Amino acid sequence: MHIISKKVLEAFWLIHPEAHSPLDVWHQIVCKTSFENFMDMKKTFNTADYAAPFTIFDVGGNNFRVITAIHYNRQMLFIRNVFTHREYDKWCKAYRSGKI
Repeated sequence: MHIISKKVLEAFWLIHPEAHSPLDVWHQIVCKTSFENFMDMKKTFNTADYAAPFTIFDVGGNNFRVITAIHYNRQMLFIRNVFTHREYDKWCKAYRSGKI
């Protein structure tokens, strides 16, 4: 799968150095794997969730969230945001209320 863009991950781990290793491992796995659909993705990332239109990954022992948009037919994964668990909770609340 082709990831767009790793720069989002790099910017996040510059602020949160403890995220570097788990995010890098996540990135490597996604890059080396082809997924046909969400259920196929769940076989590799069993904690992944789908909240249309986003696929959300728990990374680093539930410490970080990677918000993505995935086009399985084109094998492209777009990283929209990376959050700490606390930042993700705030984003979720704003998203659900329509503020985002």
